Amino acid sequence: GKIAITAFFEASTRTRLSFESAVLRLDGKVLSVPDGQVTGIAKGESLADIGEMFNTYGDVVIMRHPDTNSLDEIRKNLERPLINAGNGSGHHPTQALIDWYALLKWRPELCTEACPRDKQIHLGIIGTPGSMRAVKSFLRIALMFTHSVSHITLISEMADPVGLDLSEPIEESPIPLDITNDVQSVIDDLDVIYMNSIAFLGDSYRRLGSRYKLSPKSHLKPGAVVMHPLARRDELSVELDETEHNLYFAQAAGAVFVRQALLTCVLDRLDHISGF
Repeated sequence: GKIAITAFFEASTRTRLSFESAVLRLDGKVLSVPDGQVTGIAKGESLADIGEMFNTYGDVVIMRHPDTNSLDEIRKNLERPLINAGNGSGHHPTQALIDWYALLKWRPELCTEACPRDKQIHLGIIGTPGSMRAVKSFLRIALMFTHSVSHITLISEMADPVGLDLSEPIEESPIPLDITNDVQSVIDDLDVIYMNSIAFLGDSYRRLGSRYKLSPKSHLKPGAVVMHPLARRDELSVELDETEHNLYFAQAAGAVFVRQALLTCVLDRLDHISGF
């Protein structure tokens, strides 16, 4: 009977609906803000005040906002658990959990400390982690898999695609990381390719890396998989959908289950699941 508030001050399809589906499948209820412009924000109300109101309305808040600092602002008065569903160019942590859930289902050996050498992966990331929150969160977790990610290659048109948030984790990780703007020079050696093309720059979204496109004509390594947080445009051909390289639909398919698990933990309801 818990009530989740899905407060989306920025457009969303998959994230909002999968969270709401997760809540309903857990027998919870949803109060939804699908468009921030229909809230008091449009009248100039502060997120801090909205957080105070949310304390009365629900048991957990799931928020997406275009302002990177929005989490700090709403937490000034919010006393309920807060789940980040994307904050500007900051992070998208639940998407990263979904991504790695799909990746570990594809190759379970990646989560073992003694990952065999032939199961370790050369990970390629097409995008700019510094301005793409899903890519940033995915890479941050990748840097923790020191026993199973043998190499990381960033492919970007930008001279400095990393950004300040990731500089220190990259420096501290023993995983070798290279940056190139030539996808053809590495594509046939990549076991996993994570791509995105929509970046948050300043206060708006821009499409980056438009010259990087994957299709059946790309020289993908046999058995390699392609990941994408979606939505896609022409950077990812629909002709790849029916090939062995498609892992992006598995990513989307796991979203509800991962978010159900997260909500269960956040709301301390594990005692209601058989076996706990």
